[in-house]
Amino acid sequence: MSTPILPPLSEMLANLIASNSISSANPQLDQTNQPVITQLATWFETLGFQVDLMPVHTTHNKKLNLIARYGEGTSGLVLAGHTDTVPCDEHLWQSNPFQLTERDDAYFGLGICDMKGFFPLIIEAVKPLLAQKFQSPLVIVATADEETSMDGARALVDAQKKLGRFALIGEPTNMKPINMHKGIMMERVSIHGSSGHSSDPSLGNNALDAMYYVLGDLMQFRQQLASQFNNPLFTVPTPTMNLGCIHGGDNPNRICGSCELAFDLRPLPGMKTEDLRDSIRKRLALIAEQRSIDIELNPLFPSVEAFETPAQSQFVQYCQQLTQQQAESVAFATEAPFLRSLGMDTVVLGPGDIARAHQPDECLPLSRINPFIKILQQLIHHYCIASPGLKAT
Repeated sequence: MSTPILPPLSEMLANLIASNSISSANPQLDQTNQPVITQLATWFETLGFQVDLMPVHTTHNKKLNLIARYGEGTSGLVLAGHTDTVPCDEHLWQSNPFQLTERDDAYFGLGICDMKGFFPLIIEAVKPLLAQKFQSPLVIVATADEETSMDGARALVDAQKKLGRFALIGEPTNMKPINMHKGIMMERVSIHGSSGHSSDPSLGNNALDAMYYVLGDLMQFRQQLASQFNNPLFTVPTPTMNLGCIHGGDNPNRICGSCELAFDLRPLPGMKTEDLRDSIRKRLALIAEQRSIDIELNPLFPSVEAFETPAQSQFVQYCQQLTQQQAESVAFATEAPFLRSLGMDTVVLGPGDIARAHQPDECLPLSRINPFIKILQQLIHHYCIASPGLKAT
């Protein structure tokens, strides 16, 4: 079988970087990912992959997931990543964020490490392997809206897609395998009191007064969680709660009629977000009863569960062997818990640096490209070509 003709790596990277696929809660910034998905579909079809496009129902633009399969069955290796990026401050970049730029021994561009650049590296890795017979399938998954709602990954779970037994997500991890991360909840507390003239407190019910008790209770709950849950494998070994922003009232001489607080909570593996939300609701209901005031708790977006693939998983151990790095934890969230819930041993491993993501001059060092391509080739050969019949744990 002759090697299919595709653009060189730098051209593929440039093509994807040039396609604005920002996802944002702000509809003025949000863009579709369809041009990126269409381009990936063309490249993988050229390689002989069977490509399916999955519509993703999001708040704003029409978006797609891509599932590209080479080989038959549902027991192979999945290489997964997202096609969207965060917004950017173009004026703070040294070069055009939508144009691939090479300087200082690195490629620069929005999404180059987080994480559009992952897909051309997969193509470079798989091209020379296509002459061999695949005993188990290689599946490429490219999702929408990871940076906002994770609706692309949620769509895979909702459809109960049978993808494979092992999944690697190419998020930026400095070439280190990641087998666990915290979850994230973002919640809003809304207190509805009644306004009135400030000269007589009995004329209203002050929402800011009630928020004082809510804040105290949440801080007490935060301390309780920190004393109850601890995982020394994390840099911050306890769950965290950040009281992020508060808004209430409109004038000093009016009783505050309403007040809102937004906070995030990052649970450890083993903690369930719905259990935490139920606990907070019960605490708030008690305050509402005591203060004779209306208090609501609503998620700002569907939560992401904490993630863990056991360290004894042979997939984790093989990734450690390939990278010569011990598996670690990270604080940021990924699509890993969604793939894990589909029955796959999942590892997060990519060539970029998370410290260079989500900020001006995002880059990918050139020195990481060939070593990472080699890692991908070894994974593909081990799980798809050699097909050792290893089982997920």
